[in-house]
Amino acid sequence: MALAFSLSTPLAARPFLVSGASSPFAPRQPSPRSAAIRAPVKAVAAQPQQSPAPPDLDSVVMNTYARYAVAMSHGNGAELFDTRGKRYLDCVAGIATCTLGHAHPALIKAVTNQMSRVNHVSNLYYIPEQAALAAWLVSNSPADKVFFCNSGGEANEAAIKLARKYWHIRHGSDPTNIPVIITAHQSFHGRTLATLTATGQPKYHRNWWPLVPGFQYVTYNDAAELKQLADSIGDNLAAILMEACQGEGGIHPASKQFFATARQICDDTGALLMCDEVQVGVGRTGKLWGFDHTGVQPDVFTLAKGLGGGVPIGAMCCTAKCDVFEPGDHASTFGGNPLATAAGLAVANQLDSGVLQNAEQRGAQLMTGLQNLARKFSSVVKEVRGLGLILGVELQGIAASDVVAKAMDRGLLLVPAGKHVVRFVPPLVISHQQVESVLSIFETVLSDVAA
Repeated sequence: MALAFSLSTPLAARPFLVSGASSPFAPRQPSPRSAAIRAPVKAVAAQPQQSPAPPDLDSVVMNTYARYAVAMSHGNGAELFDTRGKRYLDCVAGIATCTLGHAHPALIKAVTNQMSRVNHVSNLYYIPEQAALAAWLVSNSPADKVFFCNSGGEANEAAIKLARKYWHIRHGSDPTNIPVIITAHQSFHGRTLATLTATGQPKYHRNWWPLVPGFQYVTYNDAAELKQLADSIGDNLAAILMEACQGEGGIHPASKQFFATARQICDDTGALLMCDEVQVGVGRTGKLWGFDHTGVQPDVFTLAKGLGGGVPIGAMCCTAKCDVFEPGDHASTFGGNPLATAAGLAVANQLDSGVLQNAEQRGAQLMTGLQNLARKFSSVVKEVRGLGLILGVELQGIAASDVVAKAMDRGLLLVPAGKHVVRFVPPLVISHQQVESVLSIFETVLSDVAA
């Protein structure tokens, strides 16, 4: 059950239920805004930038992205407008990050109010906003403790360090004895050296050797292979780290049998079951957490992306049994600062106020529509899969990048998930009418490529 929190609630008073309606995070009747998420977002008049042209980005910014020739000016809900005034329906959401869409009043208010008071202080001091967001996470998940950071890569890095320390506590701190973490082929866990190694895709490993030792890979959703690999590792198994739905790997939801096997292995060996929720957590799948679809609960799970609604934040959440970090073990200068956690609280409050339900309903609507298109264009669409509002359309004989480009020309923003999968990850506030518009545009694109 979702709970709401007030910064004034004593931290000792778990489960942090707020009884007064005066609290900004108290349960309340659906607001006009929460009702409005089911209605179309009115188009905002485009406001092309009139200021002098900025310096050429490619001349001053490192070439780490293959960018499209467009710059966004402003947005509203699930709509974006570029600097030329063109309107787009946004099914990218900053790659599953803008949970509340663009220019959401609750997020604007939370961030503006926090900036006017205090935006950053060190974790040397108590931070009420951080405590309140951690309380919300703990009360709405299996976790007992939270470590805040700035990104998904940092959250997974923290989880890897936690798993290693937990293993060494149980098996001795011998630097020659290497704990092993099992991850999946086609996974994605980040771009730090450890999380890059955890990522089971060789294309991301090239030119970064030597990689971090202590990682082995298994075929995703192959429970028998997972059991066989775990048995071969034996006492050196420190953790199993999996996504509840592979994102960058092509939108593959986990099977319940696979996660049940992983849970049983960890229970039998003392290893930690760790779930990467960076892309699918915080309501993206129509449930609060991706692992809610698996039937098991992890010992550790990681968050980022949608947690801040576009404000950078990450979190590593763990149960009491593996809460082994001590002062000096791990830290983050910006992690859990007042600004980021105020944004996270705004997102949490909106999830409790109807956005989570909307994600489930619009996800079902989008899935049904895409499945209908798959049947109509079976010559170019192989499969539709996913959960809630993280859906993938696997193409055959066509590159996903070509379809994404054609959709952009028609005012629909999509993003590839591999060479042949088109990913749909709109803001969770997308309306019924907007989903119908998305399907209409995508039908036109499929008609073009199938001709």
